Amino acid sequence: MKYEIMGDSLPVVICTLDDGESMINEGGSMAWMSPNMHMETSGGGFGKAIGRMFSGEKIFQNIYTAQGGTGLIAFASSFPGSIKPFDIAPGHDIIFQKSAFLAGESSVELSVHFNKKLGAGLFGGEGFILQKVSGSGTVFAEFDGHVVEYTLQPGQEILIDTGHLAAMDATCAIDIQTVHGVKNVLFGGEGLFLTRLTGPGRVWLQTMPLSNVAAVLRPYFPPSN
Repeated sequence: MKYEIMGDSLPVVICTLDDGESMINEGGSMAWMSPNMHMETSGGGFGKAIGRMFSGEKIFQNIYTAQGGTGLIAFASSFPGSIKPFDIAPGHDIIFQKSAFLAGESSVELSVHFNKKLGAGLFGGEGFILQKVSGSGTVFAEFDGHVVEYTLQPGQEILIDTGHLAAMDATCAIDIQTVHGVKNVLFGGEGLFLTRLTGPGRVWLQTMPLSNVAAVLRPYFPPSN
């Protein structure tokens, strides 16, 4: 499979598949494709389907396979932001924010990842349930705004505001930390908690979480009756 990511604020990934190669997506992201791309919808088993639902994706997956020659298929983002490719390998799983998965080779597997830290799940802004991608192959994820990547050494930490976590290696740990100082909490505008990520591993941070956009636009909408 070969691919090209095009576009700036509203990107699309265009994939070229050899005869017999397949890709999966969660439905709704396919933008265009060549006529020889065969689509099949599958739930992948009850347990996996329910897990995908709780991780922010649709219950059913679409499988697109090139038949009779080279095929082309494009997957577009649903919100202004970025599409990032990730190479998945056995033992090198990636954790995504909910609803980040866009598409991937059929050899990758999407499942639910439970945030084991109670405080992080309640107050960290990322929720108890995230997405885990495992297996082997290339996967594409869509994030809000631009994405900045950091590599954390063992024990190295970074503090982020709610909603800015886009993805992380499964080797990283996630927790919360309270903002110090009453004046900082009341007047600092950053809330009571920050999300703490601890290495080793890579983390990807997004610059424009959808929740922040909604908060900025909310005053401009008339109140509901």
